[in-house]
Amino acid sequence: MTLLSQLIKYYFYMIAIFFTGRLALFILYFDSFKNSDVNYWLTFIYGIRMDTITACMLLLLPTILLCFSPKLIEKLVGKFLKIYFLIVLSFLIYIEFATFPFFAQYDVRPNYLFVEYLAYPKELFSMIFSKYKKELFITFSIIALFVFLYTKYSNDNTKKVFKIHYLKRILLFIPLLIILFIGIRSSFGHRPANNSDALYSSNRIINELTKNSLYSIGYAIYANSKNSNKIKNYGKMDIKEALNRVKKRINIENSDEASVFKRLVKSNFKSNNPKNLVIFLQESMGYQFVEAVGGEKGITPHLNKLSKEGILFSNLYSNGTRSVRGIAGVTSGNFSVPGKGVVKRNKAQHDFFTFSSLLKPYGYKTSFIYGGESRFDNMKEWFLGNGFDKIIDQSKFKNPSFVGTWGVSDEDLVTKANEEFKTLYKNKQKFASLMFSTSNHSPFDFPEDKIALVKDVDKKSVKNAVKYADFAIGKFIEQAKKEDYYKDTIFVILADHNVRIYGNDVLPVNMFQIPGLILGKDIKPMNYENISSQPDVLATALDLIGLDLEYPIMGNSIFSDKKQNISLMQFYDTYALRVNDKVSIVRPFQEPTTYLYKNKKLIQTSKDEELEKDALAFVISLDYIYNKKLYK
Repeated sequence: MTLLSQLIKYYFYMIAIFFTGRLALFILYFDSFKNSDVNYWLTFIYGIRMDTITACMLLLLPTILLCFSPKLIEKLVGKFLKIYFLIVLSFLIYIEFATFPFFAQYDVRPNYLFVEYLAYPKELFSMIFSKYKKELFITFSIIALFVFLYTKYSNDNTKKVFKIHYLKRILLFIPLLIILFIGIRSSFGHRPANNSDALYSSNRIINELTKNSLYSIGYAIYANSKNSNKIKNYGKMDIKEALNRVKKRINIENSDEASVFKRLVKSNFKSNNPKNLVIFLQESMGYQFVEAVGGEKGITPHLNKLSKEGILFSNLYSNGTRSVRGIAGVTSGNFSVPGKGVVKRNKAQHDFFTFSSLLKPYGYKTSFIYGGESRFDNMKEWFLGNGFDKIIDQSKFKNPSFVGTWGVSDEDLVTKANEEFKTLYKNKQKFASLMFSTSNHSPFDFPEDKIALVKDVDKKSVKNAVKYADFAIGKFIEQAKKEDYYKDTIFVILADHNVRIYGNDVLPVNMFQIPGLILGKDIKPMNYENISSQPDVLATALDLIGLDLEYPIMGNSIFSDKKQNISLMQFYDTYALRVNDKVSIVRPFQEPTTYLYKNKKLIQTSKDEELEKDALAFVISLDYIYNKKLYK
């Protein structure tokens, strides 16, 4: 049958492109799963299912046109379909090639991140053209070759299709639609197949190989537009039970229905002259670069030296893998809300708790100081909408010494911040500020001759970028120590997240570990070795400034007897609740699982149903307090 054979031909063209991409990834990453106990060959079987879903979606429009177009527009339809398949197949080739650098960077198939930053073309394309010139050249050369061969040799049989009687073509649409519907749904169960059906093993890399890149992007866009509907996919729990479980796990006593985690916290360092607060958030500085917390030697000499002068958090974990998650964690003290981060979510643009709104009644002036453009990731609107008095971003830096892809250098940032704090202190003005670095971000731009480059790595590499960021940290504290404001200020240095997440575990816990340090004139040096989170660091810093405060922070000061040995980590749509060395993982459409965390690896163990329920309770509660605007 000519009509069916025409559709089958293009189906196999698409499947061939998908298979080639999956096979190349399989070979490239084989060492990461070859010794696992999973049947990794099944990735090709399950992968065909994901590929078929995508291919059937793309065949729907051609099927409609071939079945319902009258013979009168035969030539027009033929030309349209030739162009349609040329564009579709070229685009699929592009997506498969783009998967390789994306996978190398994030250890996952392309997802929402792949399209999210199209809203920031300047930063995005500057980074792409700076870092991926060779990959772009190869990709577009292959696409150009394909276009040449397709236009010269393709044989479309639309003329034969239109020789079929019009009524017969219309009647053929029903069985063809059923076939496509079955392919798209790919399930006879209660709900259609989706990305979770690719998760057939305990090895995360194999699961990612099984997915289809184009489908992953489309599904991520759909899922992000349906944030409120996603929560039910994790499981069901009454909201009262969920909130009570979270309060118990964090050790919070609260009965205020308008702000479900808000409570009075008395300072362990009560003072009539409360301190200023400066948080210096580091872009992508993972623990593995910092010797003081178990990382490599020689990359962060300044941070290593300073770690002996303050409170070192040597077992600290980030909320998630994105800057907006880290910003919320250290500014608002909340864990990662499912879906988009609160910095970019509509209901969090006003009246969402921050340390700025907390300290404003005590006479503090607050600021966000960033070397890039604060419009990026909606930071400017979020900070100004939630109590910050002042934004100092790239446009406010006059004659900076260095400007890279993401903004002015960290050295320019700390110099500007130091001048700002000197002025405020001179005017007897209390202040609290969040500084955010930019250097450790691909393509790793930083000034010449500021650091001794790390041996045996490219100059523009993450290690050198981290070393430069460390240089700026050292310079900032050195400058601050020379000023009067130093003695009356608490300084916090910590990362927003690790540099990237990689590893075979469902959620690689070790790649959430980050350095954290609190400095100040009167702070006694110590190494805090218990598990801690970004909300814990914020609670500790607020404890140290010397005020009794009411806040909803989802953590406790390390000086409080309420402090718990827990962290909550979010990796795309996967959540991990860690309590001591036991970890519960919850994912959409999947049964919760329990693991032991030993030697930086997850080892599946017998189910801990209470811990699994608590993990689900966090996901449900976080979504609830966001949607009901109860985090204030």
